[in-house]
Amino acid sequence: NERRFNPALADRSEDDFVDWLLEGMPEPPRHYARLKKLNAAGAPVRGTPPQPVPLQPGEFAKAAPHAMVVDIRSMLAFGGGHVPGSISIGLREEFPNWAGWMLPDDKPLLLVGEDVDDVTEAALQLFRIGLDRVQGYLRGGVGAWQNAALPLSHIAQWSARELDERRRDPDVSVLDVRSDEEVAKGRVPGAKHVFLPHLESRLDELDPTRTVAVYCGSGYRSSIAASLLQRRGFRSVANVPGAWNAWTAARKAVTQEQVPPRARG
Repeated sequence: NERRFNPALADRSEDDFVDWLLEGMPEPPRHYARLKKLNAAGAPVRGTPPQPVPLQPGEFAKAAPHAMVVDIRSMLAFGGGHVPGSISIGLREEFPNWAGWMLPDDKPLLLVGEDVDDVTEAALQLFRIGLDRVQGYLRGGVGAWQNAALPLSHIAQWSARELDERRRDPDVSVLDVRSDEEVAKGRVPGAKHVFLPHLESRLDELDPTRTVAVYCGSGYRSSIAASLLQRRGFRSVANVPGAWNAWTAARKAVTQEQVPPRARG
């Protein structure tokens, strides 16, 4: 019965079987390969996850240039004000996946959250994927940072309707950071596509003199992308909360095209 009806056992060559097996499979996060090697060699025993150390704003400011600052708050909170140079990866269900994609394993991490419970949970999830160099967190959050008269950065948040109104402006470029499979089903007309994990290696394809409006499926990944662009010196960046979901709900124009399949290996 299996030989007759199971598609995995169909009569095909090895190459055709690999193509069938990988069809539609998402690209694996970068930390998968690293953890595979680490586990095969024997990961060091760490015991219980370390508790992040609370840092006063002044201490945090001194440590920040030597670390990666990760803001785990919502995209709207991040856009309203954040520690300059920080990257936005909200503490949601997909946090470990995108932390594994975007964060280095050879650099200390500093966390910014709404409260201690969120910071502790984020540190635990990072620990579970081998990112255990959490140096500390900002005590009192962004409120304490602001009250200490330290600088804040901001990222504009455009609605889908505002994106539609402004996308034809010659000073605006639209960036889609969704996966190839998502983009193949449609995109905002005129949008450039760069899958989020590849963005940092393809920054030279973007014009830093224009405002870059970034969208994804819901706004979560585009908030990561917008923070990365700002961190890398793009001064005018906008995130689109709701993103593709809001765009299609508002029945805005859609461009559909075939995206070349990703190369094997």
